[in-house]
Amino acid sequence: MRYDPTRILPAARFSDLPNPYFGKVRDCYDLAPTADFPEGRRILISSDRISAFDRILAAIPYKGQVLTQMARYWFEATADICPNHVIEYPDPNVVVGRLVTILPVEIVVRGYLAGTTGTSVLTMYRKGVRTMYGHTLPDGLRDNQALPEPIITPTSKAFDGGHDEPLTATEIVEQGLLTQDQWDDVTAKALALFARGASMAAERGLILVDTKYEFGTDAAGNILIADEIHTPDSSRYWIADSYPAAFAAGERPASFDKDVIRAWVAARCDPYKDEIPGIPPEMIEKTARAYVEAFEMITGQTFVPDLSGDTVLDRVRANLSGYFPA
Repeated sequence: MRYDPTRILPAARFSDLPNPYFGKVRDCYDLAPTADFPEGRRILISSDRISAFDRILAAIPYKGQVLTQMARYWFEATADICPNHVIEYPDPNVVVGRLVTILPVEIVVRGYLAGTTGTSVLTMYRKGVRTMYGHTLPDGLRDNQALPEPIITPTSKAFDGGHDEPLTATEIVEQGLLTQDQWDDVTAKALALFARGASMAAERGLILVDTKYEFGTDAAGNILIADEIHTPDSSRYWIADSYPAAFAAGERPASFDKDVIRAWVAARCDPYKDEIPGIPPEMIEKTARAYVEAFEMITGQTFVPDLSGDTVLDRVRANLSGYFPA
């Protein structure tokens, strides 16, 4: 890959597109409903921003294209299992999708006793908890060991700075977050998606450890998968060859080194309170190459950056020309 540090998309702010919503890494615009798309459509533009510690750290060349195209790879590989929100890809950094109503439950599927957050199964297991998320795990499991079978660990979706809280299937239905039919449908789809992802990852020498799915409903109430799927930003992957020795030694298996900037920043300041130091160009390039490596390992495809247009923003605007007012 020819690395060009100038090919970045820090933001995609277009004043002539309607109903903007600017997230941490995506810039979105909602289009009005039409006869063909009664729920409306959303233009999702993946910028090259990288977010950690609840703030933007830098812009990483090619990151937006890598994640958009990796999600495309998985959406196309799983469309027979679950319909998705995708309508078209007018640009390598852009997907236009149906505007779905996201379900109020965070769906995470886990195949291994792993994780670092307070709601991860490994953290809870280490504290002596054996019954979690409606599942009972056996005694004697070791860190990073495969679970007897993949499980869904749902949590509530936190708003206004709150914290996600673990849920069981019974609580989800009793609290009216989902109907029983919706929960059964989501469960079947999530486990089937994970099984497909794990099988395809194994063919590439990778272990799909756990992943997050965003499910939503369209205007007819059908459940679709949206956002992204099986990317390194929403999933944990291990390098399969590293697993046996690491597990025997009680160590974490090798994974994609996509947190190089996060670790660099955390070693130099309190990133939640202090001003972020200037990130050197070599760290930016290292992170860009880590994302490209992940794309190529996961998909088996060669990453080819789109270098058309004077800038990435110019290219995106030109490719979205059909969505701007006449």
